[in-house]
Formats: sequence, C-alpha cells, structure tokens
Amino acid sequence: MQKSKNLILLRGLPGSGKSTLAKVLSEDGIYPVFSVDDYFTNTQTGKYIFDFKNNHLAYKLCEENTKQSMVNNESKILVHNTFTMDWELEPYFKLAAEYHYTLFVVTVENYHQSGNIHDVSNEQLHKMAEKYKVKLV
Repeated sequence: MQKSKNLILLRGLPGSGKSTLAKVLSEDGIYPVFSVDDYFTNTQTGKYIFDFKNNHLAYKLCEENTKQSMVNNESKILVHNTFTMDWELEPYFKLAAEYHYTLFVVTVENYHQSGNIHDVSNEQLHKMAEKYKVKLV
C-alpha cells in the first residue's frame, strides 16, 4: 500500500502565523518545512537579513528544496510564503502534479493581532493585501 503524499502551501501576509503553523504541522520538524525566508536567515545566528536583489535566488532555493523532498518521497512537505500572487504558487502546483502529491493551499489570517518579525510596515502590508487573491471556487 502506497502512503499518501501531501504538499501543504501556507499563504498569508507577514505576521499571520505561517511559520508557527508550519512548525505545528511539521510535528516539530518530523516533516520538512521550507520558506523563501530560509535563504535570508543565517543558520547559525538565526538573524534575518533581506536583500531584494537576491529574492529570485530565494524563490529558486525554496522550490529546489521542495522538489528534493519530493524526490526523497517525503509523505508531508510544508512551504510557508506570502504567496500573494498566482505566479508564486504555480511552480508548486507543477511539482505536486509531477510527483503525485495531493496539494493543499491554506490561507493563514492574523486574528491573533501579532506583528510580523520582518518589520514590514503597515503601508507595505496594505499594498500586499491589495494584490492578495483568494480562490473560493
């Protein structure tokens, strides 16, 4: 009997709780968790330093890590990014189809009223929210 394989994409604005939910769903690291933020986070200090000119590299690394986990036949893979635009989701849709993963897209909302750890301004959050589309049907 083949075990189920699931790709869970957690999307939401900065501060919505994507990282925290990913940790919970990964059962504290049993299952792999990836994010564009991984590229900008120093693995030894945990310090996050964003550099827009390397953003394309961060997206590529996140996709490559996800693909490698699929090659390794992980039963559950979590990816948490803002995913405010459809083009950000599309590579994961293709990977899920190619490697026969059931795809879940989960929108995380900030009902807990906490701030974001990346110091994204309210003005920028509102700009991001304007681009955000939710597919209900």
